[in-house]
Amino acid sequence: MTQYIESRRGHITPEMVLIAESEYLEAEFIRAEVAAGRLVIPANKIHLSKRLIPIGIGIELRTKINANLGNSELSSDCNKEIEKVQYAIRYGADTVMDLSTGLGIDFLRQRIIDEVSVPVGVVPLYQVCEELDDITDMTAKNFLDAVEHQAKQGVDYMTIHAALLREHIRYVDERLTGIVSRGGSLTAKWMIAHNCENPFYEHFDELCEIMRQYDVCWSLGDGLRPGCLHDASDKAQFAELEVMGKLAERARQLGCQVMIEGPGHIPFDQIEMNVRRQIEICNGAPFYVLGPVVCDIAPGYDHITSAIGATMAAFHGAAMLCYVTPKEHLGLPEMEDVRAGVIAYKIAAHAADVARHRPNARKKDDQMAKARYNFDWNEQFNLSLDPDRAREYYNKSRNKNTNCQNSNKNENENENYCTMCGPKFCAMRTTHNLNQLRKND
Repeated sequence: MTQYIESRRGHITPEMVLIAESEYLEAEFIRAEVAAGRLVIPANKIHLSKRLIPIGIGIELRTKINANLGNSELSSDCNKEIEKVQYAIRYGADTVMDLSTGLGIDFLRQRIIDEVSVPVGVVPLYQVCEELDDITDMTAKNFLDAVEHQAKQGVDYMTIHAALLREHIRYVDERLTGIVSRGGSLTAKWMIAHNCENPFYEHFDELCEIMRQYDVCWSLGDGLRPGCLHDASDKAQFAELEVMGKLAERARQLGCQVMIEGPGHIPFDQIEMNVRRQIEICNGAPFYVLGPVVCDIAPGYDHITSAIGATMAAFHGAAMLCYVTPKEHLGLPEMEDVRAGVIAYKIAAHAADVARHRPNARKKDDQMAKARYNFDWNEQFNLSLDPDRAREYYNKSRNKNTNCQNSNKNENENENYCTMCGPKFCAMRTTHNLNQLRKND
């Protein structure tokens, strides 16, 4: 039984109950959304037997964020990647994807699954490619075996580029950046070399059998996502999306959960159209977007350019946002890059949740406002998305200000004004005084 099959039979699973509690919703509502294909619960049965705490990804729920991590042939430190995974989760990643392409892929993936309580995603093609001399040597059996092996390890969702068809490749000629998806480019190379159709498309039903057995969620990969603004919303992107819609329906018919991956680089004014088009074509399947990045000229700051797009995408219905770090387009992220990327996307997701009036979404914002007005600094730190950074900045400012104060002043007075304005110009401090004067009147 998969979560989808159970929901269609009217059954509320323990995982649905947990998600309902965490989202402040009714369990029956969660079941109905799963049954309609608008909500997925990436929860491999193997991972559930370990440490996994299930989450829901869907348009009616709190916006989730994913952190991509993993080694490469240029950097293969397993322990360092595990640290990054733990760091991403510490700062708020709801899921992590192991996109390793270097040595020890299998060992690293198993460690991540065994050690984390959030859903873990992968791109199975990477391991197949790493184990072969060339991707053109791949057989359908190679890939099916890899998918089953990773499902047995406990992977919760898999990105497979099954919707990129051979006829789509010619549309790429008009692009500036061609195919920027690693999985998409490898799939296209295989099709051209063999003059055959996409093997993942051809063997889709067999893949569904494996996914259903372990309740692995499909994440239909967008192998033709745009890699620059010029290529956004083009014929290649939307041709693949049409096939995604058909495969999503087929996956549901075979009892599988499915979400859809989306672009890439999209001008700000095209984001709403892209989200709405995906929802319509894919019949409400949860949309999982990378960014989108809204301009191409800010390397080193793409956690910002993409968080702008991510907020817009989530507001219009994207269910999960894949973070982008400051290292995007430049190199693999280090620890601080992971932190910056996760926090930027937590802000984007939260802003959208507040705007979409998700249950209790604004609760902490109101608590923060009260804590600020009352100069309750510890409460402000506790409510922050990044308490460590907030406390660090405050202490630096406070120490600097304290050194400038007359040493015979009451030290507690230093707490009762903001560290930007000082006591004389602090608006909230002045308002407190005004309120006191009015009471005395």
